[in-house]
Amino acid sequence: MSNDNGLGDKIKGAVSKAKGEVKDQVGNATNNTSLQAEGKVDKAKGAVQQKVGEAKDDHNRH
Repeated sequence: MSNDNGLGDKIKGAVSKAKGEVKDQVGNATNNTSLQAEGKVDKAKGAVQQKVGEAKDDHNRH
């Protein structure tokens, strides 16, 4: 069993989602569609990272 409990992935995911939200909002406010798109990608990446962390936690509980 791995010592990696998924916390690192969950933290990375939260940071990516927060960064993505800021980019998305700034892009929206400045009508910068490229920045909005980057933000949406970062948010999606963060969601995946968080799911990986949750899966690791679930795996380590069993």
